Amino acid sequence: MYIRYSETLLKELLNEFRILYLTGPRQAGKTTLARKIANDLKMQYVSLDEQTVLASAQSDPHGFIDSFMGKPVVLDEFQYAPELITAIKLASDQLQPYERGRFFLTGSTDIFSSAKTQEALPGHLARIELYPLSATEMSGGNFNLIDFLLSDSLSVPDSLPTLSREQLAQTLINGGYPELQSKSPRARQLWFQSYIQGRLLKDFENIYNAKSDYHTKLKALIPYLAGLNGNLLKYANIANDLAQNDKVVKSYIEALEWMFIVKRIYPFVKNSAKRQTIGMPKLQMVDTGLSCHLLGLKKPQQLLTSAFYGGLLESFVVMECFKHLAWAEETMNIYHFRDGKKNEVDIILEQADGNLIGIEVKASSTVRESDFKGLRKFAELVGERLKYGLVFYTGSRFLPFRSGEKPYYAIPLSVLWS
Repeated sequence: MYIRYSETLLKELLNEFRILYLTGPRQAGKTTLARKIANDLKMQYVSLDEQTVLASAQSDPHGFIDSFMGKPVVLDEFQYAPELITAIKLASDQLQPYERGRFFLTGSTDIFSSAKTQEALPGHLARIELYPLSATEMSGGNFNLIDFLLSDSLSVPDSLPTLSREQLAQTLINGGYPELQSKSPRARQLWFQSYIQGRLLKDFENIYNAKSDYHTKLKALIPYLAGLNGNLLKYANIANDLAQNDKVVKSYIEALEWMFIVKRIYPFVKNSAKRQTIGMPKLQMVDTGLSCHLLGLKKPQQLLTSAFYGGLLESFVVMECFKHLAWAEETMNIYHFRDGKKNEVDIILEQADGNLIGIEVKASSTVRESDFKGLRKFAELVGERLKYGLVFYTGSRFLPFRSGEKPYYAIPLSVLWS
């Protein structure tokens, strides 16, 4: 079993909040982690995936919650019974100020992201996202990307892991779902087929209340989105290409985001950058393994020579940022930047104090001055707010660059495995 580095944070939050909600894609490891924490903290564990339990919760939400008699409980697969939210709010309101960690909820759809559900539990709820395994969790290292980027001075270990192009490509093909890491290529393909048919389509029907021929539309849309990794999201273009309604396409993509299949990265449009910024989100798939499966990319050389390699590598780094945020010392907002002249920066990290870090992702093993063009343009727009810019690349050396007063760096991607 892989050690999940967010475990310590989750236990700390159970000491700080009455309700903890752990959300993320199916098969990311939420149930395994919740069971471990329940065992360690002597909490009751109940899965709403059990039909009898679910029927009870839906039939009598208040009676179901009262049945735990004030004892701390893990409610796994909570998305199946949103009817319990009101009952949990009532139980939470009746707790003493010192009582914490009563409800540990997990779910594979983001039911607490809406304003309505957040208003129902003001100040009572902490929400954490658990994604498939990060590179450092798979390698057993102790590296945190966010903490690394926020350190007073950037420095990488003297001996970074060696990472060939083929190894990196295989990492993208494998993806991060824990159960897949020891499976053969053939078994991996069967697992993804089952994941799409047995879970993805089923969950979509539950949260979207889909009618008519949504299966056919989804089966065309999802592989199309896999090919859009790292690209601007233009709903009308997608609708035209697939001969679908653009409003339906947008609503389907929103549902897929609630299910943690895709992520929309919104543009940085604040202050002086606003007028010059292209105001469209970028599309990233949450797991590169699922993307590769949908695109029919099964072998490293096939991926390396495909038109999708650069976009998949960008998505990998974007999602590493989100994964590492789960146990970083500081939270950050994540954006992208692109202006009307096609100057762009793949990732913009914004600290709470407004300081910014710009990140470009390159699939090449060399870095040139021209690779910092987008970062330099972004620096002109935001001025002192940009702390520095960096380019992740597939080479092996940490290299400083400088343009005016701003420091820039080329950093090997292999640092993510350290």
